[in-house]
Amino acid sequence: MLEAAPAVATNLSRDELLALHRRMLLIRRVEERLGDDFKAGTLPGPVHLYIGEEAVAVGVCAHLSDRDWIASTHRGHGHFLAKGGETRAMIAEVYGRATGICRGMGGSMHVADFSRGIIGANGIVGGGIALTVGAALAAQLDRKGHVAVAFFGDGAANQGVLMEALNLGALWKLPLVLVCENNGFSEFSPTATVTAGTIADRAAPFGVPGVAVDGNDLLAVWQAANAAVRRAREGGGPTLIEARTYRLRGHVEAEVTFLQGKYREESEVEAWRAKDPIARFASYLVGNGLATEADLVRLDEEVAAEVADAVAFAEASPWPEEGQELCFMFA
Repeated sequence: MLEAAPAVATNLSRDELLALHRRMLLIRRVEERLGDDFKAGTLPGPVHLYIGEEAVAVGVCAHLSDRDWIASTHRGHGHFLAKGGETRAMIAEVYGRATGICRGMGGSMHVADFSRGIIGANGIVGGGIALTVGAALAAQLDRKGHVAVAFFGDGAANQGVLMEALNLGALWKLPLVLVCENNGFSEFSPTATVTAGTIADRAAPFGVPGVAVDGNDLLAVWQAANAAVRRAREGGGPTLIEARTYRLRGHVEAEVTFLQGKYREESEVEAWRAKDPIARFASYLVGNGLATEADLVRLDEEVAAEVADAVAFAEASPWPEEGQELCFMFA
């Protein structure tokens, strides 16, 4: 086992902590299966996997209900599952089947479920940020204490829409949480070569709190999100969280077919693999007497069964009917 993460004070019970661990495991096992299926040629399109970043989505979404909104990225499977999206419906969508959450018409980069508060994943860099500003304004007008959360990458932090979101969010004290998943790369460019300064500091000129957190430490993310979501619900306005993490897989699973050289060394990947958020949290649970190794094995077996069931469901599901090209586009 890896060295246990330091204890962080939370009000979470043992069962709640194990549920968080299970949610991270679910994301990991789904992504691993989708990666395998892509390489086997059984998926209708490419996938951008969330492997290595699970603690961010789970740590943030732990504070959200179905009535809170999130917008996601091209790497959106993890956010969808962390928010409570249905495993069968998501995998069927990635498979392009009619039983998918978007009836097979959205695919990997556009999973959405309004009933769960999931506005949708988005293939446009930073495309979800403005959507959550609108959702936050709607939540504010609704006066029921709901919030909106935008997940975006370090590359999207350079889009002007982030500054617009910080500006409006601060002026109107919107119930908005902006979560930058800084995984060290904007596609194939190291973040340091394209992004100046510290991303969390971009909130300061607007009078908005900016917090940098270890994105591979589930409890650290949980704490940062707890403060940000509480502030938003209580009318304090937005918070910018920069979660520093790392993607253990490529930008896209197909990249080996077109890249002419390496953009990162394997030693770097292995150094981050030693900080794997799931293994770290497992060490925390075992090290603090909250679970045994056998408990964690049982959880993993449960998750494996859920993923196998979802894949079987997707494989048995029909393709969308012919002639649907223009359906679902117009009101």
